[in-house]
Amino acid sequence: MRRKLVLGNWKMHGSLDSIKALTGELRASLNQAQNVDIGVFPTFVHIPMVAAELAGCSIAVGAQNGNAEAQGAYTGEVSVGMLAEVGATYCLVGHSERRALFAETDDIVAEKFAAIQAAGLIPVLCVGESLADREQGLTSQIVIAQLDAVLARVGVEALANAVIAYEPIWAIGTGKTASPEQAQAVHKTLRDHVAASNAGIAGGVRMVYGGSVKSANAKELFDQADIDGGLVGGASLSADEFIAICKSADFK
Repeated sequence: MRRKLVLGNWKMHGSLDSIKALTGELRASLNQAQNVDIGVFPTFVHIPMVAAELAGCSIAVGAQNGNAEAQGAYTGEVSVGMLAEVGATYCLVGHSERRALFAETDDIVAEKFAAIQAAGLIPVLCVGESLADREQGLTSQIVIAQLDAVLARVGVEALANAVIAYEPIWAIGTGKTASPEQAQAVHKTLRDHVAASNAGIAGGVRMVYGGSVKSANAKELFDQADIDGGLVGGASLSADEFIAICKSADFK
């Protein structure tokens, strides 16, 4: 059985003091997780501090973004290799906010995915549809196209060391959540699509759900056959709430 995975995306929130306090509370309660893997994704400037605070702890640290170029005249950017040097284990790629606000295309996402893996990090590939897409019955077409853009570049075998996060855009930060049945249906579509190329990879790749995940709905979502955990946004900024979500994922 695939181990559950709960990741907290802190986005552009927090001060050094508040993030340090949050990290300390999570370490105190989640350090001995047995049946669930946990990761947190602070801003670039907070990664070294969070990594130091979690040294020797079972909670991993991830980055919210990274540049595919190893180095160069890219003012304001941070390469994925630099992220590995300061303690990151995971890196998000293809988040809907990056696609919408920073014009990241499927090709850019695929390039970043490849660079993340080349740097020794685990990519968390985000896919998801808009409300208009869903209402037009295009959900499967959209998420499969986003996944295929990456697979065309790196091959299906690359998913052996990656995570897929299904995040319906209409459920991110809106308080709306896909029903467990809706989320499961998309996860199964993605897994079946991978299985058409490699059943072994499909059976092992972890697929997590993101979109207004909270303690009140986490267990029902995580109990679905193809949902292996969550990518948690706003709720991960509350220690009590994030701890409760992690405990919903077979935490012992």
